[in-house]
Amino acid sequence: MPKVLISDKMDPKAAEIFRQRGVQVDEITGKTREELIAIIGDYDGLAIRSSTKVTKEVLAAATNLKVVGRAGIGVDNIDIPAASAQGVVVMNTPFGNSITTAEHAIALMFALARQLPEADASTQAGKWEKNRFMGVELTSKVLGLIGAGNIGSIVADRALGLRMKVIAYDPFLTPERAVEMGVEKVSLDDLLARADFITLHTPLTDQTRNILSAENIGKTKKGVRIINCARGGLIDEAALKAALDSGHVAGAALDVFVEEPAKASPLFGTPGFVSTPHLGASTDEAQVNVAIQVAEQMADYLIAGGVTNALNMPSLSAEEAPKLKPYMALAEKLGSLVGQLAHDALSSISIEVEGAAAELNQKPITGAVLAGLMKVYSDTVNMVNAPYLARERGLDVREVRHEREGDYHTLVRVSVKTEEGEKSVAGTLFGAQNPRLVEIFGVKVEADLAGPMLYVVNQDAPGFIGRIGTTLGEAGVNIGTFHLGRRNAGGEAVLLLSLDETVDEALLTKLHGLPGVKTVKALAF
Repeated sequence: MPKVLISDKMDPKAAEIFRQRGVQVDEITGKTREELIAIIGDYDGLAIRSSTKVTKEVLAAATNLKVVGRAGIGVDNIDIPAASAQGVVVMNTPFGNSITTAEHAIALMFALARQLPEADASTQAGKWEKNRFMGVELTSKVLGLIGAGNIGSIVADRALGLRMKVIAYDPFLTPERAVEMGVEKVSLDDLLARADFITLHTPLTDQTRNILSAENIGKTKKGVRIINCARGGLIDEAALKAALDSGHVAGAALDVFVEEPAKASPLFGTPGFVSTPHLGASTDEAQVNVAIQVAEQMADYLIAGGVTNALNMPSLSAEEAPKLKPYMALAEKLGSLVGQLAHDALSSISIEVEGAAAELNQKPITGAVLAGLMKVYSDTVNMVNAPYLARERGLDVREVRHEREGDYHTLVRVSVKTEEGEKSVAGTLFGAQNPRLVEIFGVKVEADLAGPMLYVVNQDAPGFIGRIGTTLGEAGVNIGTFHLGRRNAGGEAVLLLSLDETVDEALLTKLHGLPGVKTVKALAF
């Protein structure tokens, strides 16, 4: 039974779902880094929110860990490269608090437009400063979205309902999607020049850090109001403070800060500034939603192999997993075969699918091929860290999908470029479940890839098979199955033997000395 640790406070429904799905769960919150390191080795999964820091040191101690699930969007508290290198899947729940965060952005926009926090404080202080708090209407104003993904699109929908004009800057926003959303796609400079309100809905990356820099804030329309419910670090806070003080920016509302918890900020106390303590996801509904989603996603992965909302692995639904499982087994064996026979100086690898395989999600098949291949270089490889290791080695990975159906109803082919030229292997499924090799380096041969095996390339000649059998028999090695293929009579032949035990170097040397033998290699699957 898989075992999961919930290390941050989470809705009880999360633990309930884990148990219903057959996952053992412990709820242990508030641990220090050292205390977490001391216990994390016992767990297959770690469910967190924002408090737990999944550092390289924590991951190093998590020897059994397979998945980290973040109940929420932000994964700043997870070392994703370290998790990927260790083969740990990192998931988040990007949609569980989308509506809540979007509504908070709209609420802050209203608060700025009508100066609600200042008016409330003044009125409760016994003042009646009706003429002091002159607001602006949202109707007909231009709202500029920086980021038009899931949350940004919800904000756009709500803003359009308020009869605002919405413009959006997002490099990934297609013209078709912009029309569907009812927004105008613009450049960043155009947005800065035209927007009456600017709201940010983009992750924090090297490209988006300080996207509202002093320079860009200077390009905005005088009297603009700025809202950030996305990530601290998207705005240069000192520059924003200066723009508020000068009156260029009429108001700003931040739910997120560069340093959190934000005990101090240059913005605190500035007229026209509104702040909340990272409340974007803080509604009862959102907390329940993200807890349920992270538990369902992690349980799907640990029980059925389904992968949803992973940040370092292709998605694979729980429904797809059973269909893809035999293909992934075949793909891993083909990758392993190539890795054991042609792993030196690889420059590229191509994974081709045809027939029934071409109708499936190819990413998991590719991941399985790379996992098999990379086991030549590391003992701790899986589908998560295999692509990472391939990139690290500069391996060019290509995927090819063929609609045709050839000699087999389904086929997976793996080709690699080496210093000796291109080499490829191919396999199919017999009975829709059983992986079978059908071609190796241009030679047709049908074989199961399992256990210890022996790969022999020889000159086709009478008596050779007898000599191989005799040599193995004299060494006390029993042959399980025997598979032979050749290019033509008297030409080069390939022999694949499954054995009951591994072959040592001394026996390999003896086999290599037999007349006609060109290559001998021990394989293991």
